[in-house]
Amino acid sequence: MCMNDHLFNIAELKQSRGGRVSSPTKRQLDAQIQDFTGLEENVNRYDLLLLVKRIGKKAGFTPRMISLLDYYMAFTRDCDWEQGSSPIVYQGISKTALDLGVSERQIQRLEQALFKVGALTWHDSGNHRRYGKRDEQGRILYAYGVDLTPLAYLKAELQEKLQEKQLTDAAWMETKRQISYYRGQIKAVMCEMELLTLDGQGDYTDILSELEKKYAPISIQIRTHLPLEKVRSLLVSHKELYALAVDALEEHDGVEEADNTPNESQKTNNMSPKNDSDVVDYNSTIKKQSNKLDTCRDKPISFQESSKELYERQRQTTAQDEPLHITEEEGEFTEEEKLILSTGLQHITLKQALNAASPRFRDHMPMEHRPMNWNDFVEAAYKLKSSLFISQNSWANACTVLGRNGAAICLLLTDQAQQRDHKPVQKTGAYFNAMINRAKEGELHLHNSVFGILKREYGDDVA
Repeated sequence: MCMNDHLFNIAELKQSRGGRVSSPTKRQLDAQIQDFTGLEENVNRYDLLLLVKRIGKKAGFTPRMISLLDYYMAFTRDCDWEQGSSPIVYQGISKTALDLGVSERQIQRLEQALFKVGALTWHDSGNHRRYGKRDEQGRILYAYGVDLTPLAYLKAELQEKLQEKQLTDAAWMETKRQISYYRGQIKAVMCEMELLTLDGQGDYTDILSELEKKYAPISIQIRTHLPLEKVRSLLVSHKELYALAVDALEEHDGVEEADNTPNESQKTNNMSPKNDSDVVDYNSTIKKQSNKLDTCRDKPISFQESSKELYERQRQTTAQDEPLHITEEEGEFTEEEKLILSTGLQHITLKQALNAASPRFRDHMPMEHRPMNWNDFVEAAYKLKSSLFISQNSWANACTVLGRNGAAICLLLTDQAQQRDHKPVQKTGAYFNAMINRAKEGELHLHNSVFGILKREYGDDVA
């Protein structure tokens, strides 16, 4: 007998037996229908449907299967799920297919899939036509079609799988959160290396290039289609890369750490004389008494000189200005003062700060017929901060850590970093905050950065 004849005989057998072949699954579901005593108290049919929707593919339910089950559920009533009745949907397949916008064959496939997962069976008439009738109270008198009774027996299994799914989902979300944390840490270390390189405090170019190559394959978006095992593998890779980045940074710092202590000539040239009565301690809250000669105008600016000429003349008048006055006795300093001293802020004169400032920064300096002072410098920095997208909170934090003058110098350096030709800084707010964080760790050296700008711009002409 050939294969085609065999297949023909099977089809003929199905037709002669009514078209529904018995199986262990079919007999098991039929037995459940016979033993059905109704849903548990405080449980309704839509609780079962909600379980199916929440567990979804974890229990073998595809979106289309759930859609058909939801559609069929609306044809049943609460009384159908009580003892002595059965939730049978007796609407014809063609009407269902028209409502859902699919073919009759597609409805049959979806019913078969729901049968395989144990969510329904069939209560067939002799000719497999689906029909039924309800009484005046809405109870089924007779019905032939799809029987949803087996869904009630899936409740315990679905609840167990849902609990497993919730635990898996929670672990997935926690793993994703940890990946986000380590990504932030990796980027922060790389940003620190770039900042140190651009400030001339080391060359991390090769290390950064290597880290970027290793980071690229794991910087994929974490989407829900990724299984938990894959996400956990990504977390391990992020942890390893972060440890590698930190080790590289610390090792490089240990090899190339420079001595930032000023030599004797720097101390002589850059430290302010202690007996200079015109210089106010940078931490002092006592303002220098004014005799009004430093604030009055001889005549309006418009009748004297242009703002550019006025600025140049004012800049020259700061030549006698010395660095911020700080005494030498180490024991007199608080921890906050020692932190500021570690940045080298005391070695920067107002003239040096003005010469290191960009034209954009200088445009914010007040045009007054008097020598400029540090308050003018701080005021210009404060006005410029919004243009650099530096928030008020960041500015306040910088003032708390470094004082107003130190915050102004950091803003000056941020402004210069944004305007440089080689690798200009894009995220100025992050750059500014990175300097403050480095200051807290004693790793910020403002005087080196300012002197580097002066040497680049003026050579050895400006001290």
